[in-house]
Amino acid sequence: MTLKIFQVDAFTDKPFSGNPAAVCVLSSKKNDSWMQKVAHEMNLSETAFLMPKLDGYVNKVVYSNY
Repeated sequence: MTLKIFQVDAFTDKPFSGNPAAVCVLSSKKNDSWMQKVAHEMNLSETAFLMPKLDGYVNKVVYSNY
């Protein structure tokens, strides 16, 4: 399986500052358990999942548990 995952600097407008977060762009909806496993693998405090819907994307955030 190939995933598009980006690491971004959240809560800032300056590079290399703020909080790191992962953004995973999905081609189809996934269940909460699967998303939690991906979030844990990213090892960041927040991972956002963008899932397609008819008029664009819907955002779902899953918080990693360390």
